[in-house]
Amino acid sequence: MSTNLGKRFGRTCLIVLLLLLLAACGSESQPQRPGSQERSSLPVRAYEVSRRDLSRRVQLSAPVETLRTIELAARTEGIVREVFVETGDRIEAGQLLAEIDVREQRAELARAEATLREARANFDRLKRLRDSDYIDEASFITARSTLDIAQSEVDLWQTRVDFGQIVSPIDGHVIGRMVEPGASIGSLSAAFEIADLDELVVRIGVSELDVGELLVGTEVPIRIDALSDVDSMTGKVRRIFPAADGASRLLTVEISLPEAFDRGVRPGFLARADLLVDFKKDVLAVPAGSVGMGERKFVMVIDEANELVRRAVTTGIIRGDWREILGGLRPGDQIVSSNPLDLAEGDLVRVVETVNNEA
Repeated sequence: MSTNLGKRFGRTCLIVLLLLLLAACGSESQPQRPGSQERSSLPVRAYEVSRRDLSRRVQLSAPVETLRTIELAARTEGIVREVFVETGDRIEAGQLLAEIDVREQRAELARAEATLREARANFDRLKRLRDSDYIDEASFITARSTLDIAQSEVDLWQTRVDFGQIVSPIDGHVIGRMVEPGASIGSLSAAFEIADLDELVVRIGVSELDVGELLVGTEVPIRIDALSDVDSMTGKVRRIFPAADGASRLLTVEISLPEAFDRGVRPGFLARADLLVDFKKDVLAVPAGSVGMGERKFVMVIDEANELVRRAVTTGIIRGDWREILGGLRPGDQIVSSNPLDLAEGDLVRVVETVNNEA
């Protein structure tokens, strides 16, 4: 009987041991409580707030022109005797360019000079007689009037003789020659076209909305299509016309090109001007998509614990992919560069990429 009791006791111990083992295994397979596991983080792209150049430029083109161009006309009619210059020649102020046959006028001048000599001799004789009281005052006054008329005749024919010479009034280049020796020419007919190629300009039409930022003296990058990019030059705003064109509503802006002729630029070449019409340099900017457009504009700032903090911001202009920040952020702040509407304050994030923040 004692043997049976011992067997039953052994089986009972075995069962208890098995139950304890099963309980231990069951406790190991149970999941951990939610509070005991680590928080998961969201992958995001970040941007470190920095300053950028958001200035706006417009590129406009126009042909190169001369600042001064003169169409020199003949001052009398006649036959061209001789032409002394060719197209392309450099000339100086006062240089004789051509002569018109004025032999008839010279003959009239010689006759008038002879009449003047006669009138002067008569005047001198009568003056001596008047001084000696041999003639009355009226005879002397008549002699003086005759002398004045003779002098005016000489001046008249001398002017007509001078009109036979076509003289340049300025320094420059001959860019057009419309006369040839032996050809007839009428009074006020064009004979030469003269341009001052040392002063070349570009006159471009600028919108009334863009011209407000332009100032006389502002430097403007200029590229000439006929020259290489290496030969790009810097022009200066010389003047801004005071009124807009009635049809196009554009204001003419004149840009001077210093020493352009010596660098190979010629009138008629196409020039492209890069105008700075809205100066926005060294302003805080963030990717335009990083700003939430709710009741108040905001961004998601990544703090030192890699948690998101909602930050209200004041924004300015948009230039391409960038938005100006007027307030709410400082240089060096790190924000989420993508749309923040799907994110919540306090979310844990990990930065997988940083947006290029070079200006």
